[in-house]
Amino acid sequence: MTTKKELREKYKNYDKSLYSSILVNKLQETEEYKNAKTIMIFYPLTNEVNMLELMHDSSKQFYLPKIDRENLLCCPYKLNDKLSLSKYKTKEPCTLPCNVNNIDLIIVPALACDKKNYRLGYGGGFYDRLLKDYRGCKICCIPKELLLDTVCAEKYDIPMNFVLTD
Repeated sequence: MTTKKELREKYKNYDKSLYSSILVNKLQETEEYKNAKTIMIFYPLTNEVNMLELMHDSSKQFYLPKIDRENLLCCPYKLNDKLSLSKYKTKEPCTLPCNVNNIDLIIVPALACDKKNYRLGYGGGFYDRLLKDYRGCKICCIPKELLLDTVCAEKYDIPMNFVLTD
């Protein structure tokens, strides 16, 4: 049986950025997006789906994650706001965090997802800790080639409400 570590190794270099525009457009067509007033996205790494295009929608308020020790915080962000570089080389906002349950929709990054809506993350558990008590909608946007039979979900893994593919 394949392990999470093996799956991460296999999918970490898959270029999901090529699907960004398609996935942004499909997400904007969903009722979850249309009904959300507050949305947390993520600043993409090189091979990740880039959802920053969403920020041109002035009818929404956007947030980005920020790492604080072992936790992920949810911070307001507007285009061209100052960003800093985290110890994991991710770009983070410099604004103060808010309560994650004030966010209607969270777009969660993933290396891959499975048909039960579990995601394969990078292994730090940051999003699982953030989403543990979150009551809003959680979505992963990935190319359909990365929708697997299983990502070897464990008891602390948090399933998404749904996975959106191209």
